[in-house]
Amino acid sequence: QYRIGQLYMISKHSHEQSDRGEGVEVVQNEPYEDPNYGNGQLTEKRVYLNRQVCKLPSWARAVVPKIFYVTEKAWNYYPYTITGKLILKCSFLPKFSIHIETKYEDNKGSNDSIFDKEAKDLEREVCFIDIASDDIPERYYKESEDPKYFKSQKTGRGHLKEGWRDTHQPIMCSYKLVTVKFEVWGLQTRVEQFVHKASEGYILLLGHRQAFAWVDEWYDMTMDEVREFERATQEATNKKIGVFPPAISISNIAMPSSTRSAPSSAPSTPLSTDAPEFLTVPKERPRKKSAPETLTLPDLEKK
Repeated sequence: QYRIGQLYMISKHSHEQSDRGEGVEVVQNEPYEDPNYGNGQLTEKRVYLNRQVCKLPSWARAVVPKIFYVTEKAWNYYPYTITGKLILKCSFLPKFSIHIETKYEDNKGSNDSIFDKEAKDLEREVCFIDIASDDIPERYYKESEDPKYFKSQKTGRGHLKEGWRDTHQPIMCSYKLVTVKFEVWGLQTRVEQFVHKASEGYILLLGHRQAFAWVDEWYDMTMDEVREFERATQEATNKKIGVFPPAISISNIAMPSSTRSAPSSAPSTPLSTDAPEFLTVPKERPRKKSAPETLTLPDLEKK
């Protein structure tokens, strides 16, 4: 059930959150087979963002272009998923990567050792996300999507009151191992903490609240039906946001090594590192003397 609900939620959520010039463009979504993990689905998406609209903190706006996009690749071998988010590369923003491994189990979050093999040498912080009790940003809140007040007409599930994990059935847990890398002195800790907090407080929490609250919409769907819904919704979403050329070039960032890497057979999509034509300065036109040769950023550690 969760597999279908997750696919439905991702498609509908992406469409609702997309608008002209900002949102999620699906570049690739097709079946994929890996010798180690078996049959799965490969998706590649571009998440277009506007630094003003997405409400980045002031220290992030200082180093992020007004318009940019993040490339996300995911290999879904349910009940195991690998996701890599690859952010832009340009002259003033170093490489930044997020690597997410996901495993699903039919329990209430009681498996403390599920990622011991993958992260045995890493320092970890374990965070429990409760879709009913945890707060979400006010601008994303809808009472109709609040598990404390929602009750399914088709399944009878809900309302989720305090202690629901010990009383409700069926129940399953989505375990995620999130690794953030931003190796820049003065910003590393701040950026990594911000991304972890954002992924917990918005991406994971809001999405899973919606999957639960939309259960009556997807509960009767077959896998073929949800794939068709996914295809039609992705097409509508791509048209909704429009396709515009990126203001800067981007390049892939290598996945983490050894067991934390994507499948060795996973395809890569080389992206140009050359600046777009409209950003180049014609050779016959001399630079203005006032144009800065380098961009100096404030020393945030001293503030």
